[in-house]
Amino acid sequence: MEYQFLQVAVEGEIATVELNRKRELNALSSEMLREITDVFGRVIPDLKDVRLIILTGGDDCFSAGMDLKEVPYFSGEEVARYFKLGVEMYSMLLDCDRILITAVSGIAFGGGFNLALMGDIIIASESAIFAHPEIKYGFNPLLTPLVSRIGIARAKELTLRGEPIGAREAYTIGLVNRVVEPERFQDEVFSVARQLVNRSPDVVRAIKRSFDVVTRLDARAAIEYELEMTSMLFNIRGDVREKMREVISRKGHGKD
Repeated sequence: MEYQFLQVAVEGEIATVELNRKRELNALSSEMLREITDVFGRVIPDLKDVRLIILTGGDDCFSAGMDLKEVPYFSGEEVARYFKLGVEMYSMLLDCDRILITAVSGIAFGGGFNLALMGDIIIASESAIFAHPEIKYGFNPLLTPLVSRIGIARAKELTLRGEPIGAREAYTIGLVNRVVEPERFQDEVFSVARQLVNRSPDVVRAIKRSFDVVTRLDARAAIEYELEMTSMLFNIRGDVREKMREVISRKGHGKD
């Protein structure tokens, strides 16, 4: 798996995709968008043993967003192509049927912020800084993933101000799942990954699909959909009843 701007490594059931334009602060060039799309659209689906993916920019910087050395000099047609590539990339990330952890250290601005939001779980180093500065340039940020994570009121404030926030504030408003010291950052990311990697792939796919569906339904339809999904999983997975019996058995013997 050779890429110019990504490093992809597989260790057992965990794949790590690391952005690798360090000198450019991992800015999202057209070619980097293509490579991320290729990894999640072609490579990851073929790695049948991989159950969890870590998307990271490394220890120093997640991503500064769109490449300001490239995009401002595009023609109108090239701009349209660039954002079409963005749609394809985010679509691949949203369609990923494995658990996706985004590990954010340093800046995650604009498109880099959007990329971080694709994670099912976001783990941030204390050095992480998030911002949607697009309003200062005169165009709109990507709102949908931000609103779904922190709600419309917080999202409006963040995008209309266009100012950066640190990792602790990001945690306070529900943007990230946890914040860790820089020296513990990598260890914590892999610790969480190892905790989650044993989850059943079938159930992970079902839960991720449920999140996609229920957010588009009214409350009654959402509950109906989710309980139908539960019934299906209960009946097609032969180990569900056995696992329940094991829990009762352990409790009967005084074990949690």
